[in-house]
Amino acid sequence: MLEDLNYTLFAWMNATPDSPAWLIQAAILIARDLIHIVPMLAIVLWLWGPAQRQLVVKMALAIAVSLVVSWVMGHVFPHDRPFVEGVGYNFLHHAPDDSYPSDHGTVAFTFALAFLFWHRIWSGVAMMGVALLIAWSRVYLGVHWPLDMLGGLLVGISGCLTAQMLWQAFGESLYAALQRAYRVCFALPIRKGWVRD
Repeated sequence: MLEDLNYTLFAWMNATPDSPAWLIQAAILIARDLIHIVPMLAIVLWLWGPAQRQLVVKMALAIAVSLVVSWVMGHVFPHDRPFVEGVGYNFLHHAPDDSYPSDHGTVAFTFALAFLFWHRIWSGVAMMGVALLIAWSRVYLGVHWPLDMLGGLLVGISGCLTAQMLWQAFGESLYAALQRAYRVCFALPIRKGWVRD
């Protein structure tokens, strides 16, 4: 039943040779490059100041946990990508490895959920919009099934919940150690006032 739903949703969402070329190009840009917002925004938030640094540490914990869970699930429940099965159309070159759950979806949804849980609702909603765009683009281009993205969302939820438990256990000491390392590595820029302490 889930496979039937997966195939039906994929057939509805997947681009075809008749799809507008501009939309395919936009989807390629989103699928390949929009994920870079995760490390860039994490760096900006860290440098922004102490108020945002705990969010960055929790987010990093959540993404690390999510990627481990995603890797395990991919090996326990292997699933071929649509183009490997000869289903639909593929417009983005990709290795024929397992598709479930989507690593891009896992990272994007974990990032968005981190903002929802630990930052502000509006920033979480904005990041969730970015995650949904990434998820749509990768299905649209034929490199993932829709349920790969749902798997990424569920893994992201588990990653954030686990990260919160890890934070309760040793988050303060981890944060203090990272803060000390930051002050040592960035002593000159901090002293010059180029970045915040």
